[in-house]
Amino acid sequence: MIDSEQNRFSARAVRYARVGTGVGMIAARLAASRFFGMGLDRAENAAALGAALGGLKGPIMKVAQLLATIPEAIPPEYTEELAKLQSEAPPMGWAFVKRRMSAELGTDWQAKFKSFEHQPAAAASLGQVHRATSLDGMPLACKLQYPDMQSAVEADLNQLQMLFALHRRMEPAIDATQIGEEISERIREELDYRREAKHVALYRQMLSDTDLVRVPGVRPELSTGRLLTLDWMEGERLLMHKDASLDIRNRLATAMFTAWWMPFSQYGVIHGDPHLGNYTAFEEGGAPAGINLLDYGCIRIFPPSFVGGVVDLYHGLRTNDDDLIVKAYESWGFRKLSRELIDALNIWARFIYGPLLDDRVRSIADGVKPSQYGRREAFRVHQALKAMGPVMVPREFVFMDRAAIGLGGVFLHLRAELNFFRLFNEAIANFSVERVAARQAVALEAAGLATKV
Repeated sequence: MIDSEQNRFSARAVRYARVGTGVGMIAARLAASRFFGMGLDRAENAAALGAALGGLKGPIMKVAQLLATIPEAIPPEYTEELAKLQSEAPPMGWAFVKRRMSAELGTDWQAKFKSFEHQPAAAASLGQVHRATSLDGMPLACKLQYPDMQSAVEADLNQLQMLFALHRRMEPAIDATQIGEEISERIREELDYRREAKHVALYRQMLSDTDLVRVPGVRPELSTGRLLTLDWMEGERLLMHKDASLDIRNRLATAMFTAWWMPFSQYGVIHGDPHLGNYTAFEEGGAPAGINLLDYGCIRIFPPSFVGGVVDLYHGLRTNDDDLIVKAYESWGFRKLSRELIDALNIWARFIYGPLLDDRVRSIADGVKPSQYGRREAFRVHQALKAMGPVMVPREFVFMDRAAIGLGGVFLHLRAELNFFRLFNEAIANFSVERVAARQAVALEAAGLATKV
């Protein structure tokens, strides 16, 4: 029997045609502008690209959202347009769902549930979630992958390389080669729901000692490589509480900080996609008490030495220790570090680390308008990097930066006022690379994940 979900050439060809039309049109315009010496309207091209991609399910939207958070990964006009893409996609109809569920659990799949809702509770870029009830009466969340997603991923990632090739012709400030490699590897991982089930097990271990964050259990008997069944987590969207009391908003923000920094500082693991749709707030005693962590597809496991570099950079910035700063950037993978490059990197680093360096209660933006948060720093970084030619950005930077920006965005929405300095220093208390390595090895083995990172 032929697996209908293989990386099929026919499915890829259709995807190439749909995505490639938008990207190829821009490539043709760029070539014409070069050959005939015409001006290139990048804003117009970016709008055309956004229109071409906006109606597509699949990884192209995830790629776009990732690129939108990395300064100068692609031209700013493209970033602004791609950032408008929505993660919500038209859901599969019931007939499609029944065929997909039969392919994963067999033709008698409905007998394995007490109930299964026809309409999805959520529809996103790679799949959709249905509420269900187990035979023993427990509420479940069934995450079902769209058909032909492997083909869509491969087609879209090839088109991503074309976007990077276009950017290289535009005198870029950074070389995005490793960015493309990192995004490709992580998105391919997201297709493997068995791996995501192991990520859930990993997070249940890492966050077992905190009451602020809840992690669902996995139902392995109702899960496959393209179907993941988890406990349903009751909760409300975080934005439902953006006008709650400061105490509630601070508690939710502290829970978010814990969910992100504790796994990273102690195990070298981050949740690489901390947008608002991946969390809900649970209640205790009639009031929000913490967060449910819902999605585990985009998880990045770092070498312990990289975590050491993050901590070293923090201490280097705090004490103005240039030697420690250089050591940190080198451990991240930056090469050929000139004084000018270090100064440029420090602009962005001081922006990202700023709240963690300030020992006082403050908001994340600290008086800067949310719409302007980070823009000045991104512009200064661009100007500095452009003057010295394309700089190779190491792949580990991609999801670290994405997660930091995403986490900051949640704090902005909640308008939290916290002492981020103290929260961070509690997270890295008694830190050592050796301790992270030991904890990581034990946790990965227990979760059934490869220990080589």
